[in-house]
Amino acid sequence: MIDKRVAIVTGASRGIGRAIALKFAREGMAVALTARNELLLKKVSEEIISAGGQQPLIIPADLRNGSQIPLIPEQVMKKWGRIDILVNNAGLGYLKTFLEIKPEELQEMLDVNLRAVFFLTQQVLPHMIARKTGNIVNIASLAGKNGFKLGTGYAATKWAVRGFAQCLMMEVREHDIRVVTLFPGSVETSFNRSGQPVTITPTKNKMQPEDIADAAFMAVQMPDRTMVSEIDLRPSNPGKK
Repeated sequence: MIDKRVAIVTGASRGIGRAIALKFAREGMAVALTARNELLLKKVSEEIISAGGQQPLIIPADLRNGSQIPLIPEQVMKKWGRIDILVNNAGLGYLKTFLEIKPEELQEMLDVNLRAVFFLTQQVLPHMIARKTGNIVNIASLAGKNGFKLGTGYAATKWAVRGFAQCLMMEVREHDIRVVTLFPGSVETSFNRSGQPVTITPTKNKMQPEDIADAAFMAVQMPDRTMVSEIDLRPSNPGKK
């Protein structure tokens, strides 16, 4: 078994997931990277190695496919024998009017934003319970607390993640396992699949993925006696000229 903390990061090929993986690796963790695009995962792995981090474990997987989900913790346990942190970051959004959302688009958002979070956590949790330690980090969105135009499908999935996380936190804290959910606002990423602007915040005023990574690291670094259960993150001054 490896003697450093091991983190799984989903959606690690770009954006917030990439930033979290890099941050955790720079801070001395062993990181398992998972996403659909193996080529992009290899690029992130190279960045980590160049920064002096331990060589990551690359696990190409499509979280829309339920049969692939158990393979992720299985490979991590086989390589390192422990899982200390699970970052449920992978997510997608079709941001369009309610009447335009197609059934397959809603299903895809449910599969990635909620179902994968639920069942990957279910696969990882027994390993944490066995060791009486662990952190489940969910990357949600302020859309999981606030409604907004064009967000009917996406927001519904993120509100569901918040409900899931609050209940799970109450259930697993007796095992010394912490559940934290981050709710970012406007972040400079290539997230929106609909191609429409969803915020009036100018690009220069948006948060960067590294800001979210710093918050995630802060949460898992808290003393064992303390849990940060929810963190809201938003641009300090979205209207700044």
